[in-house]
Amino acid sequence: MASQRRNLELKAVDRDPERTLGAALALGAKEHGVLRQRDTYFHAVQGRLKLREAPPEPAELIAYARADRSGPSVSHCRVVPVADPIALAEALVDVLGVRAVVEKTRRLLLWRTVRIHLDRVAGLGDFVELEAVAASPGGLTAEQVRIDEARTRLGLTDDLLVARGYADLLPRGSGAWPIHPA
Repeated sequence: MASQRRNLELKAVDRDPERTLGAALALGAKEHGVLRQRDTYFHAVQGRLKLREAPPEPAELIAYARADRSGPSVSHCRVVPVADPIALAEALVDVLGVRAVVEKTRRLLLWRTVRIHLDRVAGLGDFVELEAVAASPGGLTAEQVRIDEARTRLGLTDDLLVARGYADLLPRGSGAWPIHPA
């Protein structure tokens, strides 16, 4: 059984990706490559459910709940490795239907315990995500301090913050099919 974890997340529009990258590197963040991710979101009774494909990494089914709010928000999630993403996607489509498909190129940087995602999302544009996984079951205090510091150093002002996830920002009906292009 996959254990549940908690993390703190913040998302913002990135008006100047090169400046943001420079600020992240000046902060001391280390580059960890570029990922191409395809997240297929399924209708869910509560929370969110997505199948993440990012070859050559194994696919993952991610179930999570997070309040839609600008600023840092706590996410409770469960990540399950998936051996056959095509068959799983077909089964989930049959019973739940597809809500949205989000395709993005993610530049990953790590600073202390904070993952800095510089995302280019198809149909939406450029974003910055800051994410820190809770180090202890007790709380997210240390992670909040780090997220706040990274936010300040990257210049992520209140007017840039985004309350909703990428799937919620896409226009209705966009990117919903096919799940796996030919």
